[in-house]
Amino acid sequence: MPRYFYTAKSLSGEEKSGVLEAKDIHQLAQKLKGEGFILIKAILEEEKLKKKFEIKLPSFGVSLTEKMFFTRNLQVMISAGLPLPKALGILSLQSKSKKLKAALLKIREEIVKGESFSNALSNYPNIFSELFQNMTRVGEEAGNLEEVLKILAQHLEKENELRSKIKGAMIYPLVIICAMVGIGILMLVTVVPQLAQTFSEFEVELPLTTRIVIGLGNFLAQKWYVVFVFLIFLVFCFWQFLKTKAGKRMIDSFSLKLPVISPIIKNTNSAYTVRTLSSLIAAGVALPRALEITARTLGNNYYKNALGEAAEKVRKGEKLSDALRIYEDIYPLTVIQMVSVGEETGETSNVLTKLADFFEEEVSNSTKNLASVIEPVIMIIIGAAVGFFAISMIQPMYSILGAIQ
Repeated sequence: MPRYFYTAKSLSGEEKSGVLEAKDIHQLAQKLKGEGFILIKAILEEEKLKKKFEIKLPSFGVSLTEKMFFTRNLQVMISAGLPLPKALGILSLQSKSKKLKAALLKIREEIVKGESFSNALSNYPNIFSELFQNMTRVGEEAGNLEEVLKILAQHLEKENELRSKIKGAMIYPLVIICAMVGIGILMLVTVVPQLAQTFSEFEVELPLTTRIVIGLGNFLAQKWYVVFVFLIFLVFCFWQFLKTKAGKRMIDSFSLKLPVISPIIKNTNSAYTVRTLSSLIAAGVALPRALEITARTLGNNYYKNALGEAAEKVRKGEKLSDALRIYEDIYPLTVIQMVSVGEETGETSNVLTKLADFFEEEVSNSTKNLASVIEPVIMIIIGAAVGFFAISMIQPMYSILGAIQ
């Protein structure tokens, strides 16, 4: 059974931390609740040991992890019978994010003045998504806010887990590529100018590839700042291009056609779709509205448009499975078939939850294998770069040796 490092607080403000064994975070929260404490932070023992060696970068927003713990703790406090304004006041004191702390205090003030919780949340769309706002509104209207917050917390935990797996899979290739570029620049700036001087002294006729490498090395050694400014300009232009409709559509289309990345993109978007739909339907949101909200939570335009059009068809009386059938190029057939099963059995939310678990597992397996797939490609690129550099530098050396003999 995994061990968790945890931090918890009682309603009186007493803080407690330590290590406990639990099946998952839910069980850990329940154990602490039984002792009169509310879970504030929890991390697996092995992850805490890894984080000792990580470099922390500044955060300019409210992290998904913090929102996840806020939702979980709010649900626990409401289930314990604590009034919503008081619960928000306690959570604002516990929050490490200044942005979230300020938002919670403002929301608390609005609720005290008579505003509903969901309407108060809508003033902070950069912190609380449309999904969060709509599920909270449904919980207020149905009188089951505690249950809705529980569903929402589970949804955020699954989303956080999925994001972590994808980010973790990208670290290895990025580190290798950055190291390769760094070593290449170092060689060009330090080694190449010395070799160029030697070739100049012996008055050797240099091949084109050698002249290119020497020219690049001299340029980097003398005008490195130009390259630095150019790279910043290039990144800025690319970022601005991504903000345009044409740029976003081009990147989305390219990602769906890339051999290694395409299956991960499709499984990830499928997982996000069915997980979000499941949470919204379980909370009591009508299917057409749930489809519209889900469409806005997805990043890929092709998936956004597919769900937007499906929402219109469902509103006109068409089944969701039939509405999605024309999008088999982006949604696997499994999604359409399982949605159809859910519609026939009346268990759409449960079916979608199980389907989300399946796709999240598929993404996990794909990301685990990603490093082994990308590694040979990186090795080929490194080999080609090293080969080009070696041939460019060795050819003139042979000419020097021939001249000496």
